[in-house]
Amino acid sequence: MEDYRFSHRLKVRYSEIDGQKIVFNSHYLTYIDVAVTEYFQQLLQPDEAFDFVLAKSTIEYKRSAYLNDWLTIWCRVEKVGNKSMTMNYMITREDEIDPVLLAEIIYVSIDNENMVPCPVPNFIRERIEQFELDFQKNSPF
Repeated sequence: MEDYRFSHRLKVRYSEIDGQKIVFNSHYLTYIDVAVTEYFQQLLQPDEAFDFVLAKSTIEYKRSAYLNDWLTIWCRVEKVGNKSMTMNYMITREDEIDPVLLAEIIYVSIDNENMVPCPVPNFIRERIEQFELDFQKNSPF
């Protein structure tokens, strides 16, 4: 967790569990989507636009989450390419350090009008670098 500067908490709801009474696997992608939205909302000003789409997801399920569990979705940008970004995620239960899930997601920056890939804007690169690198420099770990 010390490698992650940003996290978002949420509670598992009844509609997210399956017949085995555990979180149904696809809901973890929803949790990740909520966290990445919150991550970029803190980096962007209300009048700024930046849009991206999911290109690839790799998920490693470690343990199950259950109804009413409080989960923390940790996320960080691992790499920014020309038109893509790689982000890492870890989901943990409240007050636990062992992950429920690990994920790597690749997003592609898109031109919102034409819905085609485009370079990651420089101001996004700079904000990510400042946010992530400043954290790593000041981390006690």
